Amino acid sequence: MALGGTKGRNDRSTMRRTLHYFWQVTRQKMGAFVLSIVSSVGYIALLTFANTYVMGLIVDRVQASPVPAGQVFTVFGPYILALLVVNAVGQTLSKLQDYSVYKLEINGSYQLSRLCFDTLSNQSMTFHNSRFGGSLVSQTSRFVSGYSGLVDVVTYSLWPTIASVVLTIGMLLPVAPSFVAVLCAMLVLYVALAYRMYKRILPLSAQASTAQNKLSGVLSDAVTNILAVKTYGREDYERGLFTSADRDAMAAENRNMRATMRRGFTTSALITVIMFVVSIFVAGGNAWFGISAGTLVMMFTYTYNLTMRFNYFNSMMQRINRAFGDAAEMTRVLDEPTLVADAPDARPLQVREGAIDFEHLGFHYPDAPADEDVFRDLNLHIPAGQRVGLVGRSGSGKTTLTKLLLRLDDVQEGRVLVDGQDVSKCTQQSLRRQVAYVPQEALLFHRTIRENIAYGRPDATEEQIVRAAEEANALEFIRRLPQGFDTMVGERGVKLSGGQRQRVAIARAILVDAPILVLDEATSALDSESEALVQGALENLMRGRTSIVVAHRLSTVASLDRIVVLSHGRIVEDGTHAQLVAQGGEYAGLWNRQTGGFLEGDAE
Repeated sequence: MALGGTKGRNDRSTMRRTLHYFWQVTRQKMGAFVLSIVSSVGYIALLTFANTYVMGLIVDRVQASPVPAGQVFTVFGPYILALLVVNAVGQTLSKLQDYSVYKLEINGSYQLSRLCFDTLSNQSMTFHNSRFGGSLVSQTSRFVSGYSGLVDVVTYSLWPTIASVVLTIGMLLPVAPSFVAVLCAMLVLYVALAYRMYKRILPLSAQASTAQNKLSGVLSDAVTNILAVKTYGREDYERGLFTSADRDAMAAENRNMRATMRRGFTTSALITVIMFVVSIFVAGGNAWFGISAGTLVMMFTYTYNLTMRFNYFNSMMQRINRAFGDAAEMTRVLDEPTLVADAPDARPLQVREGAIDFEHLGFHYPDAPADEDVFRDLNLHIPAGQRVGLVGRSGSGKTTLTKLLLRLDDVQEGRVLVDGQDVSKCTQQSLRRQVAYVPQEALLFHRTIRENIAYGRPDATEEQIVRAAEEANALEFIRRLPQGFDTMVGERGVKLSGGQRQRVAIARAILVDAPILVLDEATSALDSESEALVQGALENLMRGRTSIVVAHRLSTVASLDRIVVLSHGRIVEDGTHAQLVAQGGEYAGLWNRQTGGFLEGDAE
């Protein structure tokens, strides 16, 4: 019971937070929002109630006494003119209703999409590493569509329904108070019953949306890694995972559908009872209460329209359920704390020389056991302009150290300083714009080679882009491509070979010309010939810059100013290549065991 109560409170809290986000973007178009209310109420008031009222007057006039053929337009002319005006204005309001919906949805889609993008792009790598990218895309799409769906149902169903209730009571109360009393009692019963069932169905809608997002994540994971799927012949296995997720999604949708249908049958039965009561009043209204024929037409038409509105109440609540269910997961993502966030008073990082200090560093990953620290009281000083190699076995913390420098994760203890400035007190963008980062796996967009090289410096000239490609030993293969620099590289650069992708990434780093350089296995994907050529470019690139080179090919770091050996998150050796080999310690052992320039099993 306690668990169910907690879950119910969580669902209600999520719904309130979703309404908060939706209302924030709606407030930006308050004019359109007010117009949606006015046009919806006016549309119903005129085309349903005013039309029927005028027709009731016509029926009463016809019943009062015969009208000669020559007097038709004289007697009924005002009624005809009234109907013309009512319908013309009503149709205009209908179009204004559509216009207000377009304005709200266009603005909402833009603002909410940007909100989701900003939130996701500012989240830490720990956040992204534990989630499917495809699922986040699906959640964003559903969040935006949830807003559009809610705007539709509120404008086209909720406001007209509320207006119908108020106008029906207001128009019929003076002529049939007893009927209105019975009608109100039945409508209150209907709403109470429908709302109670709605609360039960809301979690089912959220479950259905969650299952659909999981299905999107499974599909995205398989498509993203399609090469692995095919080369290992695991199509059947991935199909099994997809089928299982698909079944779960279908089962969740079926549970939601069955609950919705049960609610529909219950509410439809109550609508039938209401119409039965209406038929009795219409049949006996004149005999029992002296109600005129025109008024009886009004009673029937108003009540019939109202019951049809409430008959669609089932569909309206289902669509509201769907909107909140679709938005639920992204709402929870938006409410998650940002693990790596800029301080309120964060200032841009000013790099004058490029000295780096790791002071009393303590760090463990949030999803790791509390006693499994990556670093504990680690200290490392890198003078400005020094070229430092980080080596060690897998899991020693080499790549993690560079991520902490880039502030892709935040330390739990100690500080990371650049020129004496604590990076946690600087803006993240200013920090990363001062560091050229080349990872082991080249990070390329499905854009042209030119765009990929110029990504860190979009204002670069064509000459600068070409020179960077040449220094990275990429110009020759680029010019051999049919579209040259305009070649689209495919998702994650799949149209290029591993060595080609890496050289494009190195060209990007060369073009950025940042004072600090981080190379994380930057040459590991290159063949021996390309590596030799690129090494020369990297030597030039590192000259005068503070450089951190993570490598398992020790030949890559042998010529650097200094080599730091990490083991289990601690610095165990520190010196030049010659000094460390002469010491005969861990580095010397690694050097001696290498065959063909590779350290067996060492990849982070």
